[in-house]
Amino acid sequence: MPRTFLVSRHPGTAKWVESQGIAIDRKVEHLDMAEVQAGDVVIGTLPVHMAAGVCERRARYLHLVLEVPPEARGLELTAEDMTRFGARLVEHWVKTTAS
Repeated sequence: MPRTFLVSRHPGTAKWVESQGIAIDRKVEHLDMAEVQAGDVVIGTLPVHMAAGVCERRARYLHLVLEVPPEARGLELTAEDMTRFGARLVEHWVKTTAS
């Protein structure tokens, strides 16, 4: 059965994702690629090589995008902060073309 992973160390991120009506099956600070299976959904701000690994496993990658102003960088954001900063999930398909 497909699962939804949230890759984040921030409690506000989990609350924001859940406020979007998305059920999170696994909250992790670091994604173990061996756990990702076809049909899974991975949400986070992964480095591009990890996003490619998710897609290579035929899972979906939803990138968390938000516009954090300089004065809020480095702060622990709440779900409300994230909404104020335009948080959204954008699906990406990432493919490695050369090694």
